[in-house]
Amino acid sequence: LSFLPASMYTEIQRPEGENILTHPDYIDGNPDLIKPKKLLNPVKASKSHQELHRELLMNHKRGLSVESKPELQRVLEHRRRNQIIRQKKEEEEAKKLQSPFEKELLKRHQRLDQLEKEQEKEEDHAPEFIKVKENLRRTSTVTGDEKAA
Repeated sequence: LSFLPASMYTEIQRPEGENILTHPDYIDGNPDLIKPKKLLNPVKASKSHQELHRELLMNHKRGLSVESKPELQRVLEHRRRNQIIRQKKEEEEAKKLQSPFEKELLKRHQRLDQLEKEQEKEEDHAPEFIKVKENLRRTSTVTGDEKAA
């Protein structure tokens, strides 16, 4: 088996390819040196992480599965789901309770939209010289109206 270093900083490579592990200076046992302390992980030190970890341990001791959610979270999700379903039902009922007048207005609006789309398609297929001529007529009528005013 070949030895793989854990970190590239713990190893010095010689030109010949030999590897020598470096040793820290504080192993000598010199009492004058200050020994480094392990840094605290800010995530593990946080209060919320500790509470979550405590809850997981308690659930594990009780035999509850980790995937089961706390009761409060389940109730809140159930309420949200019911609220969304209620909103959808109310919207459907509002659509059903449209008056005949509103339905007729909606039909006319749809017809007008279709007519506008058809006119746009016809204008797109018209030859270029007709489009230019229409633009000239519009500008001449606007300037003629401005002169009269």
